[in-house]
Amino acid sequence: MRIDLLSLRGYRNYAEAEVRFDRAVNVITGRNAQGKTNLLEAAYLLSGGRSFRTRLDRELIGFTEEYAAVNAEVFSGERNQHIEILLRRSGKKSVTINRVRSAAAELSTVINTVLFCPDDLYLLRDGPAARRKLMDLAICQLRPGYARLLSDYHRLYENKTRILRDFRENPSMLDTLDEFSDGLARASARIIRYRASFAQRLAAAAAPIHLDFSGADEALGVQYRTVSTVTDPTAAEQTIYAQICEHQRLHRAAELASGSCLTGAHKDDLEITVNERSARSFASQGQTRTAALSLKLAEREIFLAETGEYPVLLLDDVLSELDARRQDFVLNRIGGGQTLITCCEDAQIAEKTGGRVILVDGGTIK
Repeated sequence: MRIDLLSLRGYRNYAEAEVRFDRAVNVITGRNAQGKTNLLEAAYLLSGGRSFRTRLDRELIGFTEEYAAVNAEVFSGERNQHIEILLRRSGKKSVTINRVRSAAAELSTVINTVLFCPDDLYLLRDGPAARRKLMDLAICQLRPGYARLLSDYHRLYENKTRILRDFRENPSMLDTLDEFSDGLARASARIIRYRASFAQRLAAAAAPIHLDFSGADEALGVQYRTVSTVTDPTAAEQTIYAQICEHQRLHRAAELASGSCLTGAHKDDLEITVNERSARSFASQGQTRTAALSLKLAEREIFLAETGEYPVLLLDDVLSELDARRQDFVLNRIGGGQTLITCCEDAQIAEKTGGRVILVDGGTIK
């Protein structure tokens, strides 16, 4: 799959722009703050209707604009397809696939993307939220219904948290606590099964990549972790639900005392090890970067196995953060699919890749 043409109107700092991409490597270059990442963000938007930088669609619309439009000609499923995403300051966004009004979740059935940005280099050192985000962004594309499940979960979590925080001022709020706890447990059971399955696939795909990357010196391990009462996160949904309910029962008093929700999928994490030692605690900076790269390249392999096509790989200024050896390793692994790379104006990435160079200057494409 690939993006052949991307057209923007009123998007971020692009008043109006159009760019054709090569089917292999595209190097998007220019000075800082000219719109390189904005262009990559628009490409990412095609695979799920959501930004990787903000949850608010209105932030994607230019300051003086009332709406933003993203149009793309893509090739996937062995045919040419068309995507249009319209973002309005007042009103919901609309998505059209092949001239038919569609849900945003359906975009991932047309095109998939894997994003790697500088923040991902610290994936192992950051808190659990960063690793949950890694899983969730991928699963949302692999399983379109997952995005709605996450949205429902966040709504239930926010409502339960509000009750736990404010019930002392309004004791009647406790009347609905059990209802939200049950809803959270049911949603958690479904999310846990999705995440556990993805983590298994990620572990299997990342291990050989990392072994190759490290010169056969390091073994990478990936283990999914959730609340302590869940003994097997791949078990039947009803089994996991019962175990989460037990965790809620054991922690009910603590939740009321602390005013916070202590049970649910928001506690999930990926435990990542290098040579069977915690990467977060013991790995060097070089090892953590190598492991993060391996995980992202593994994500690409999962999409290939799932769809039969490589997803579009988006590298947002990440290569400039790597030494020459790691740059070469990544560039040698990106064959077979389309890649969009942003880099600084003076970077030598274009020479290394031999890809098409796209210059961005003040929201215009040259």
